[in-house]
Amino acid sequence: MTREDKTSNIQSQMRKGMLEYCILLVLKDKRKYTSDIIDKMRQSGLAVVEGTLYTLLNRLRKEGKLNYEWEESPKGPPRKYYMLTPLGSEVLKYMSEAWDEIAHTVNSLRTKEDIPGSEETTLFSEEIKSGKTNESEVEINLEKEEDKENENNI
Repeated sequence: MTREDKTSNIQSQMRKGMLEYCILLVLKDKRKYTSDIIDKMRQSGLAVVEGTLYTLLNRLRKEGKLNYEWEESPKGPPRKYYMLTPLGSEVLKYMSEAWDEIAHTVNSLRTKEDIPGSEETTLFSEEIKSGKTNESEVEINLEKEEDKENENNI
């Protein structure tokens, strides 16, 4: 498995685990059309395809976390706008608390001494915190990490 395959697989699994939370976050302030949800996700560095989004929106609606309403569009057929239900807002609150706890735990475990390739990881974290860049713009050099692991195993 190549470095790109490993990185892609890790990112994919992590994104799947947080996609529902991200959708609820996007909808927290006001109702949105599907393409607006996709645009907001992409602006944040989280690429999501329409098929995946529609499947998840439908599931969240069936679970009572989202609702939708149709609105006439001057540029074509009516549009479906999604919004949080009271249950969705409550779930978002609990997910935010859980996210904060998880982020705190992970960040407390991430030290330079414990992480192979920590120079890149630390730079990545500091650049994101400072607002100089976002996660999708930073490339972590995993080859260096793999080389260190291979040297240790020889």
